[in-house]
Amino acid sequence: MVEVKRTVRITTTQHVLSDIAPVQEGFPMRGWSIEICLVDDKGSEVPATLFDKVTYHLHPTFVNPVRSFKKPPFRIEEKGWGGFDIPIVLTLVDKGGDKKLNHDLNFMKEKYVVDQVISINTTKPQLLKELLNSGPVPNFNAEGETSTVAAKRKGNNNVADAKTVKRMKSGASKGGVDLEKMADYLSKLNEDDLLGVVQMVNDNRTSEMNIKNDVENGEFTMDLYTLPDTLLKSLWDYVKKRAE
Repeated sequence: MVEVKRTVRITTTQHVLSDIAPVQEGFPMRGWSIEICLVDDKGSEVPATLFDKVTYHLHPTFVNPVRSFKKPPFRIEEKGWGGFDIPIVLTLVDKGGDKKLNHDLNFMKEKYVVDQVISINTTKPQLLKELLNSGPVPNFNAEGETSTVAAKRKGNNNVADAKTVKRMKSGASKGGVDLEKMADYLSKLNEDDLLGVVQMVNDNRTSEMNIKNDVENGEFTMDLYTLPDTLLKSLWDYVKKRAE
């Protein structure tokens, strides 16, 4: 599991609507809008593409108070005369779950920016890739996000007769295991030993693991980065002994 922190920027703008009569003295009608983006590791604003949608929960006096938007900058526009707290739900891509924030809508300034930090714990490949758009991700990079080992099996004997490896950049690791070295070792295994790897992975398979078993083409593919640490350690001990 990878833990990543990201800064969510909420930008609010508002102005008085002079063509609409005030609801009561001292409370003119205002048009307001909110947009959401991320702040990257260099301090620049970038689109919040790691969110599948953003949902605003407005005051219940609004018509259709629950509003969802699916494209950055997830802009909402409304009008009203009073401020209130707005619960905001950020839904992560790749079914990564929800992050909840609370935003204070007020009319003290025509424009104000609020930054809030969220923590994201995930092994989901698509979400990890989107996180790279706003800063580094520990032990993960754009070229190695699908570090895989693929084995083709022949006949009905399920014996591996070919294998290919797409490597991660030097230094990529997870759970204390050097994934680049692991990929290198896997590429050196003979057919019987590679079949043992496939069996170990299948025996310990979980829903979080990115594994594809193409029976029709006789190909088994696994994303090393999505394997749990305990399985990675067992595989490391297994392949190291047989590849060296």
